[in-house]
Amino acid sequence: MEIVQDHNRHVWDERVRKGLLHTRTARDDEFKNPLKAINGRGWITGSIKGKHVLCLAGGGGLQAPLYAAAGAHVTVVDISQEMIDQDKRIAQERGLELNALVGSMDDLSIIENASFDLVTQPVSTCYVPNILKVYDEISRVLRVGGHYLSQHKQPINLQSAPTPYPNGYAVTQSYYDKGPLPPLSGDFEHREKGALEFIHRLEDLIGGLCRVGFVIEDLAEPNHGDQGAEPGTFRHRSHYIPPYVAIKALRVENSSIGQTSSSKILKP
Repeated sequence: MEIVQDHNRHVWDERVRKGLLHTRTARDDEFKNPLKAINGRGWITGSIKGKHVLCLAGGGGLQAPLYAAAGAHVTVVDISQEMIDQDKRIAQERGLELNALVGSMDDLSIIENASFDLVTQPVSTCYVPNILKVYDEISRVLRVGGHYLSQHKQPINLQSAPTPYPNGYAVTQSYYDKGPLPPLSGDFEHREKGALEFIHRLEDLIGGLCRVGFVIEDLAEPNHGDQGAEPGTFRHRSHYIPPYVAIKALRVENSSIGQTSSSKILKP
């Protein structure tokens, strides 16, 4: 697992240095109404002022500073030092307070039990081989009654060829593969070049949440498709293959998973 972490850490550090996709910081216009900017689906109801929010694998200077600007007490954890440094820089520039930590989403031992009212996670679980470990940790650090808002790559998105065959996009990867996906030659928006990625089946993506004390309150499949786009582009492919699934989950019961931790939140 450490090999996977080190590899993906290096990939994301490089993506930040090169200013590649998914590494941009929050814009001036987004800070004018930060809650609106981070709540496009309307899944956050009411004010988050004074709430404790964990932005998990959410570094980069986008989400965490916006949550902080909306009045939340924010901790951001990301495997990439470069992404965390961007959070620190934006927070300093905007006069915001946030706790920015380098760490892996499947080992939050630096955080004590029941620390957060909300955990938010952008597309990132594809970078760990075992999503159930991630859910165990989220269940442990989230308070009963808190929400986990997340987005994931759909299995079919990672199973299918990046470019179309004469009769469409072929499924080329087994649904039951355990190891990292084979690398692709070329740059494709549905994959981060060089990163080690893993397929997670729906029984783990959704069922795994239910088994650690969550109820699924909503589920969305963001539509990024455009039938008229050039074949082989992200927009064209997304018309036929849904790239992501977003999940709103409510923590409803205590779980024995991970409850022996006595560690504390570290200071940045």
